[in-house]
Amino acid sequence: MTPAGLAEVLATFGPAYLATHDLPRGGAKVWRAIVACRTAASGGHIESCNRCGTTRHVYHSCRNRHCPRCQTRAKEAWIVARRREVLPVPYFHLVFTLPHDLNGLIAAAPRRLYENLFAAAAATLTEFAGSPRHLGGVSAFSLVLHTWKQDLGRHVHVHALVAGGALSDTGEWIQPKKGFLFPVRALSRVFRGKFVAGLEGLRRLGRLPDFVSANPDWRRLKQRLYAHDWVVYAKEPLGGPEAVLDYLGRGIRTG
Repeated sequence: MTPAGLAEVLATFGPAYLATHDLPRGGAKVWRAIVACRTAASGGHIESCNRCGTTRHVYHSCRNRHCPRCQTRAKEAWIVARRREVLPVPYFHLVFTLPHDLNGLIAAAPRRLYENLFAAAAATLTEFAGSPRHLGGVSAFSLVLHTWKQDLGRHVHVHALVAGGALSDTGEWIQPKKGFLFPVRALSRVFRGKFVAGLEGLRRLGRLPDFVSANPDWRRLKQRLYAHDWVVYAKEPLGGPEAVLDYLGRGIRTG
């Protein structure tokens, strides 16, 4: 379906659907924005050429972060910018996933949990890259947050596109000593430790909801988080970094 196709579907079949279904306030707002995007309903302006006198009506975009018309350009711009950053080295695709035990807390304080997730994933990659046991240098990576599965169930994880090596203090490129970048079991344990430590810091500062800030609730949550290994996926993509960027670009949203 083209970006404009969704608006056409909503405009054509929407009235019959809405006659028998209620939308939440946020959903109704998104629906109206998508249907009105780049139409007379959204207003516009007239552009005129000083040389030939040609004029045209240009309708305004809704700029809603869920609108495929608006986000297609943002996605393409993001992919182009990231491709410029790609180094001429092999790359690895890593995914850091939060356990579903955290879903309730994420729903209550999403921004703080997402920030903590980014910080924990970045610190883990930086620590492993800087260790002489692995690379002993500075890593290069990009992180992208995904929060849902295809069935729209909550599944919070961060994708990391990581250069296959590190830059030494003398400016030399250090390649992985083995056929993989970092051991995933060790990554999982360190990532879990850093994320939980970040949560502990937020709790002490009173920046988590009350149902977690209470000592008994916090102890029970920590026990569940340490009851099993966390999931960290790592693989060298067959299509190279470009294939990973194209995949990640599909979920890019601005606004």
